[in-house]
Amino acid sequence: MSNEILYILLPDYAAHEAVYLSQAIASDDFALKENPKYVNKVVAPSMEPVKSIGGFRTLPDYSFDTMPDDYAALVLIGGFGWSKPEADKVAPIVRNAIERGKPIGAICNAASWMAKHGFLNAVKHTGNGLDQLKLWGGENYTNPDGYTHAQTVSDNNILTANGSATLEFAKALLLLLENDTPERIEMYYQFNKQGFCSLFPS
Repeated sequence: MSNEILYILLPDYAAHEAVYLSQAIASDDFALKENPKYVNKVVAPSMEPVKSIGGFRTLPDYSFDTMPDDYAALVLIGGFGWSKPEADKVAPIVRNAIERGKPIGAICNAASWMAKHGFLNAVKHTGNGLDQLKLWGGENYTNPDGYTHAQTVSDNNILTANGSATLEFAKALLLLLENDTPERIEMYYQFNKQGFCSLFPS
């Protein structure tokens, strides 16, 4: 099995939603990992640089047409691109991942897009509020009872989060992927949640 984690980035993506997860995958407390368990890779509609909401441009590793068939997990990073027609090209990618039991993370508008395509109808989930899931999902969203008003929800290898849950999203995916021991993942979470000065008072 490939150890690549594929991050789906659409134009006007929310760069901050990938930061904590990708950093923990690639580095430890002191430096880049020499032998990481997983490798971060970016997938975009084409091989052209994809621009974030803040104006940063990321050069993809793969396009939708060249991405590998095998990978460790699929991560859908939120942003404004999920409301555009181009996002529909991601549907067969996610459908294939679900059929193969691959872990999938979807945060912010990406979770609402999941509702639009019926991908949340068989799992417990969250997102940017039930009203937005219903609005985006329309008739394709048939599982409002599966919604939980929480930062993150993980069920049957599908992990969803609202747009304010960047750090919780990272923690939940790191645990799902067993990227490190639960204790070290918790330490990483608390360090970033509470801050250095709170954890190590002078």
